[in-house]
Amino acid sequence: MSGSSPKQDLLQGTLDMLILRVCAHGSIHGYALAQKIQLASREALKVPQGSLYPALHRLENRGWLEAEWKPTETGREAKFYKLTRVGRRRLATEEEEWLRLSRAIGLVLKST
Repeated sequence: MSGSSPKQDLLQGTLDMLILRVCAHGSIHGYALAQKIQLASREALKVPQGSLYPALHRLENRGWLEAEWKPTETGREAKFYKLTRVGRRRLATEEEEWLRLSRAIGLVLKST
């Protein structure tokens, strides 16, 4: 993830969790996935192609996503990704870890 400020940079592994979360809602191609993350974050998170596609391939290779080529709304062929059963379990683990970490960071911020 990139942007004009350090606040837009995400912790390592966070992109994977965001991709899995978006794919949990159904089959989606890469460009639409990046747009959903950007819109859901109110434009705060922009996922460059150079980060998105390697992450998608990594998640597919791990068995967390499966992909198939289909036509997009514009008729162009694109690879659509969807969450696997293993990916759904991984997403639950990632979300639990993120919530635990964010609570811990919140405690530190409140205590100092």
